[in-house]
Amino acid sequence: MKLNKIYSAILLSTLPLTPALAAGLDRSGQSIAAFLQPGNYAEAGISVLDPKVQSNQLKVNDMAEDYYFPSAAIKVQATEHISIGLLYDQPFGAESLYPSNNPVFGANGEATQVEVETHNLSALIGYQPTENWNFYAGPVYQTVQGTVSLRGLAYGGASKLGSYDINLKEDEAYGWLAGFAYQIPEIALKTAVTYRSEIKHELDTTETFGFGAIQRPNALTEVVTPQSVNIDFQTGVAANTLAFANIRWAHWDQFAVTPKFLNAASGNNLIDYSDDQWSATVGVGRKFNSHWSGSASVGYDSGAGNPVTTLGPTEGYWSVGLGGQYSPAENYFIQAGVKYFWLGDATARTGTTNVGEFEDNYALGYGLKIGYRF
Repeated sequence: MKLNKIYSAILLSTLPLTPALAAGLDRSGQSIAAFLQPGNYAEAGISVLDPKVQSNQLKVNDMAEDYYFPSAAIKVQATEHISIGLLYDQPFGAESLYPSNNPVFGANGEATQVEVETHNLSALIGYQPTENWNFYAGPVYQTVQGTVSLRGLAYGGASKLGSYDINLKEDEAYGWLAGFAYQIPEIALKTAVTYRSEIKHELDTTETFGFGAIQRPNALTEVVTPQSVNIDFQTGVAANTLAFANIRWAHWDQFAVTPKFLNAASGNNLIDYSDDQWSATVGVGRKFNSHWSGSASVGYDSGAGNPVTTLGPTEGYWSVGLGGQYSPAENYFIQAGVKYFWLGDATARTGTTNVGEFEDNYALGYGLKIGYRF
C-alpha cells in the first residue's frame, strides 16, 4: 500500500476544488491545502456556482444569482525547515436578486437585492522541525464591502423598510491564523488543524429611505467576520488510492449586521444568524495512470439556523462531487470538478416576522484549477 512522494503529491491535488455553498455568508471554505504541498508550488483557480432558490408559496421562481470567485496561492520551501506562502481567496459573500414584479419583494419596478464581497490575503510562515511536523502561522488581510436594497411588502411596504437602501463602503482590517500539520509521506498520511481569528470591520455607511428621498450618511456599521477551525485529513488506503476528509466549524451564531438608522426605525438587524456552522466533506481520490487521476466526495453543511434572512433563505445542504485531473508532466496539472447541492428548505424572516417558505432548492458548482511545482 506504500505510495511514493510523487504519487502522494499528485493525489493530494484531487481534493475537491468546487465551491462551497455554506452557512451564513461562507463561500471558499478557507483551505490552506496549497501551503501544505511538498516543495515549491503555485496554483490558480476559479469556481462558479449556479444556485436556484425558490418559493412556490411566495411565487418566487429564483432569487439566487450566479456568482464566481477566483483563488490563487504560492508556497516556497525557503530552507529545509522553513516554508513561506501567500494565499488569496474570497471567503465570504452573497449575491441575490428577487423578481421586481413580485409585490412581496419588489416595488416601483425595483427589487430586493444584496451584494456582499470580501477579499482575503493570508501570509504564512511554516517551521518543519522534522519531515513529519509543520507548525505555521501568519497575518490575514481582509476587505469587506456590500450593498443591500429592500423592496416590497415583506419589509412593510414603501412606508416602512420596503424602500430602504444601504451602501457599506469597502473597509480593510487584519486578523491571523495558526495551525499545525503532521504527515507520513510514504503512506500519504497528512492531517492539519488550522484556526482563523475573527476580523472586525467598521464600515462607512450610507442609508436611505423612501427610494433615496431620505438620506442618512456618515454612520459606521460593525461587521465581524467569524473565527473558524478547519481540520483536514488524508491517508492512503490502497495502491494509488487516498481517502480524505475535511471538517469545518465557523462561529456564526453571534453574527449580526446592525445599521444605525435601520435599527432605530425597526429595532431589527439587517442580517443575523442563530447557529454556528458545521460542515464536512469525505471522499476518495485515485491515480489511474501517470497522467490521469480523479476524486469523488460527499458533503454536508448544517446551516446557520432557521428561520433565516430573506437575503439567503436556505438552511445547509448535502452535496456530491466529482473531480478529474490531467498531469501532462510530473510538475504541473490541470484539474476540473463539479458538485451538485441539495439545499435545505428554510423559512425566510424579516425581523421577527416569518415571510414564507423556500423549498426544493438546489445548486450546481464548477471549478477549474492549474497547479505547478517548481
